[in-house]
Amino acid sequence: MKMTIEVDCTPEEARRFLGLPDVSGLNDHLVGEMTKRIDANISLLSPEEFMKNWMAFGSGAQEQFRKMMEAGMGGAKPKA
Repeated sequence: MKMTIEVDCTPEEARRFLGLPDVSGLNDHLVGEMTKRIDANISLLSPEEFMKNWMAFGSGAQEQFRKMMEAGMGGAKPKA
């Protein structure tokens, strides 16, 4: 036997029927906070700022990365 039940209700009505808490206030607060943080840091997404921050590491970071890769390769066993 196959039975199909169709329920026509809004998400709010379903939430109340299932006894789930209303978190819309918390969601609005979190979205507002994220919006403020994105607006405050949007200048970091400009290509000029991105390159300036990336290049600030200079050759020291490149050298450290090379040494890390060499150390990693030193632990590998050669194939016979």
